[in-house]
Amino acid sequence: MTAAAAVERAVARVDLGAIERNCRRIRLLLAERSELCAVVKADGYGHGDVECARAALAGGATWLAVAAGDEAAALRAEGVDGRLLVMGALTGAEAATAAAATAEVVAWDERFVEELGAAAARSGHPLRVHVKLDTGMGRLGTKDPDAALSVCERVARHDSLELAGVMTHFATADEPGDYHFPAQLRAFREFAAAAKRLEPSLTVHAANSAAVFREPASHFDMARCGIAIYGLDPFGEDAAGRDLEPALELRSYVAEVKRFEPGESAGYGRRWRAPEPTSVGVLPIGYGDGVRRALTNNADVLVRGRRRPLVGTVSMDNVTIDLGTETDVVPGDPAVLIGRQDGERIACEEVAGRIDTINYEVTTALTSRVARRYVRS
Repeated sequence: MTAAAAVERAVARVDLGAIERNCRRIRLLLAERSELCAVVKADGYGHGDVECARAALAGGATWLAVAAGDEAAALRAEGVDGRLLVMGALTGAEAATAAAATAEVVAWDERFVEELGAAAARSGHPLRVHVKLDTGMGRLGTKDPDAALSVCERVARHDSLELAGVMTHFATADEPGDYHFPAQLRAFREFAAAAKRLEPSLTVHAANSAAVFREPASHFDMARCGIAIYGLDPFGEDAAGRDLEPALELRSYVAEVKRFEPGESAGYGRRWRAPEPTSVGVLPIGYGDGVRRALTNNADVLVRGRRRPLVGTVSMDNVTIDLGTETDVVPGDPAVLIGRQDGERIACEEVAGRIDTINYEVTTALTSRVARRYVRS
């Protein structure tokens, strides 16, 4: 077997044990009566929805959340149990899909309540509904607390629906010290208290990962955590500082090593030229796998435990790295784009910072062409 045969072209190695431990860590932060809802939308933020859902449940989560009806159906098709919330906007057909998956859904206006009722009646499955108040995110949900209460009452009266919860979503929980987050929290607390008088068994929920760490008063009956369960920092800093373990590593290998003379270029557009004699390694991974083109001349890759600058344009299927004037790197050597190797580390937050984005986008950008390999440490 050659060295290259022992590695894979593009693989995301996901540690399910880390996800379990992250969930346990978050559970310790929550108020005693608060449950943990693990958000596994967008294929588990690129980590894999089914496997991560099971790991989160094993780690103490009692709810799961997705954004679309088809995501709920896919989890159920794989035998994933537990309470499941579809948080996104739904068409009538998608509502029926959610109902068939015994998922709970979100509403915010009376017209949609009637659509949900019709979908539930057609499917033969009652729908549990969470009413959303927009306290300042400016996306889904009504901004009028009285209108939201009217929706709650409409749901409670409907034969095919059950009023299950009320919710909101914070816009700036990851910006400590801002004024908007506490204003949202105050507005939601007042609405939730009124809704609880209408139906005391309601599940009240608002906190995302950042809010869980920032403000215990936001925990209510349940917290919806996504990024933190994967061991990524909701504030875009160092996950270890919050005792979180990154679950994902992105790996490839060195497919070729080439000698470059001064002035020779690598990649489309000749955006990098060797300033001196050097060696260049070629990795068979690119933006077709989710390695952002914006990382051109703007990232490091670990090979043999050392950082190697990514040089030249990121193409669909390949990237190139500068190995230096003297190198012991040979074809087949493993390469790490996110993760650890021989004591050195490249964090997802570092990659995000290089291109002025967030860690969420880095992992969810990984395409289906990247194999997912699951381990449990």
